[in-house]
This record gives sequence, C-alpha cells and structure tokens, in this order.
Amino acid sequence: MAHDFEPLANDLILRTARGEDVERAPVWIMRQAGRYLPEYHQAKGNRDFFECCRTPEIASTLTLQPIERFAGLLDASIIFSDILVIPQAMGMVVEMVDKKGPHFPDPLKSPDDGQYSKVLNKDVDVAAELDYVYKAITLTRKKLRGRVPLIGFCGAPWTLFCYMVEGGGTKLFIESKKWIYRYPEEAKALLQKISEICVEYLALQVQAGAQMIQVFDSWAGELSPSTFKIFSEPYLAYIAEHLPKKLAEMGLERVPMIVFPKGANYALDSVCNLGYDVVGLDWQIDPAEAVKIRGNRRIVFQGNADPGVLYGSREAISETVKDMVEGFGGGKKGWVANLGHGITPLVNPDDLKFYLEEIKRLTSR
Repeated sequence: MAHDFEPLANDLILRTARGEDVERAPVWIMRQAGRYLPEYHQAKGNRDFFECCRTPEIASTLTLQPIERFAGLLDASIIFSDILVIPQAMGMVVEMVDKKGPHFPDPLKSPDDGQYSKVLNKDVDVAAELDYVYKAITLTRKKLRGRVPLIGFCGAPWTLFCYMVEGGGTKLFIESKKWIYRYPEEAKALLQKISEICVEYLALQVQAGAQMIQVFDSWAGELSPSTFKIFSEPYLAYIAEHLPKKLAEMGLERVPMIVFPKGANYALDSVCNLGYDVVGLDWQIDPAEAVKIRGNRRIVFQGNADPGVLYGSREAISETVKDMVEGFGGGKKGWVANLGHGITPLVNPDDLKFYLEEIKRLTSR
C-alpha cells in the first residue's frame, strides 16, 4: 500500500537516530499533543478521550496542534493515541475516567479467572481492530506536508501487562507483583502474546506512514534488576528483533526505533544492547553518567530534563538545558532532546516554547 506523501523538509531526528553528525540536537516532547494546550480542549470538545483516539480527523488535528503552535521548534510529531488501545484490541474494556485516568472495570485477576484464557487465546486482528490508528497516521502524514517526521508508538509488554492486571494506575503494583511471583509462567505467556501484537501493530503504523517508532515502558522501574531481566527485557528485545523482520516481509524499510524504560536506569548498560537505535532516559540519571555507560556503542540517547522544570523560572529552565547539553556532549551527535517523561498538566505553553528555544540556541552554536 504505497502512499503519496510530500518529501520531508526536516529529517534532523532521523539523521540523529542513525548516528550521523548533525547541525544541532533535534527536539520533540513526550505528550506534546495534550491537555496543557488550550486548543486541545477546544478540539476535543465533550468527546471521550478514546473517542478522540478512534476518530482519525480529531486525532490528526490534536497531533498537529503543537507542530503549528511551536512552528520551527519541534523536529518530530507523535501520533495522538494511547498505549491502552492494545488491551482494547485484545478484548478488554478500558475507560478513561475524568481526573482519574484509565480504568479497566474487569482486570485480569488470576490465570483461573476465565478472562485470562480468553485474552491469551484470542486471535487478534491487529489490522482491523486498530484500523483507526493507521487511518489517523496516514491522514496526519498528509497534513504534515513533510514539515517533520511522524512517530508511531506502543506501550511495552510489561507496562501493558501491569494495566491489564491492576485495572488502572497504581502506586503499589500489588496485582502485578502477585502475578510475577505467583504465576510467573502465565505472566510470561501473556507478555509474549502482547509482544507479538506490538510487532504487528508497529509494522502497520509504519505501513500507514510512521517514520520512527517508540516503545514506552513507563513502569519498567517497578521491577528489580533481576525481575526486569525476566519480565521486561526479553519482550523489549523481541520487538527490536522482530519488527525489522516484519517490515522486511511487508516490503518496507526499517525505521529508527526508540525504547523508553522509565525508571530502569540500573539496566541501562543491557538496554543499550537490545537492538534499538535510541534509548530514552528519565530525569533520574545524569547525562554524563549515561554517556559513560554507553561507551563507544552507536546508541543515541533521548531525554532527559525533569518535566517539573517547566513550572520553574526561565533561569532554571536555561540552567537545566545548559547542563543537559554539556552532559550529552553538545548536541551535534548522539542525542535527541526531550523531557525525562511526558509533559505534565498545567504547564504554561510559553514556558515549553522557551525550553525548545533554549535547546535550539544552545545546540546550534
């Protein structure tokens, strides 16, 4: 399925992800399309969050809002969607509860609860179930008119698994821990199933027009170093190994792949060997320390300012950017600027604009 997209005017992030020398550090922001923007609320109206994800025209409009507001300051767009569309495709009900977040009315309680075997054995038609995402990607690529590349994404198997057994966000991860310590083999079977769906889902996003992909392991930090090696790392590695193969089977070129295992800085050395081009870092690791761990491997880092700095003064923002630029080696190679996690609500968009301007100023020198 060939698309007739306009040529790319800004491929800075793609060149950086390939390890090339560049003129400055590219920058984009996790959750750059979202509720901190006044125009997001206008476009969303009274629609449910998942209704916005499932309506290509709305998802596309929301994706483009930061590109238009911060014209010339962002080097990538990321499709407006949610990591939990995969559990939905697997047959689970997920609702977005206002001011509370995602909620699974009927989470997976144990391997014997009846739903587990249904979810595990369901033959998921990834093309049909998530068709609205691919339509939104294709529409967005057309509307971007080559201004910047478009990133597709999915949640990592471990993070999706946590949501599916916890029933929503949690501070204690009681159910997730029960599963890995009581039912490890059943947990691994489900993680493998999710991994296979992720590969197909990401490949279909690339076919629809995504030019890079990111795998978000938002809850990687809830695992210990030893359990990370069992319940997260093998499944991240599976995606990195099998996505390029799947793309080749479909007659598509490999795209740069980003992995973001938030909170798992203890595993940074081994994460650099998983097969991804770019490794996202949270704000709890010093850039210079990360660079030391990377050594001479051709891995590009992404991140990693504390998102909370955007509530601070302009001086604090400048200082944070300066430290980051120095720590990552100046911005001419091996670094995609971002935050260390998604932008948080109530940030003033003008403060984000200043952050983006400072990255451009300090890495263009």
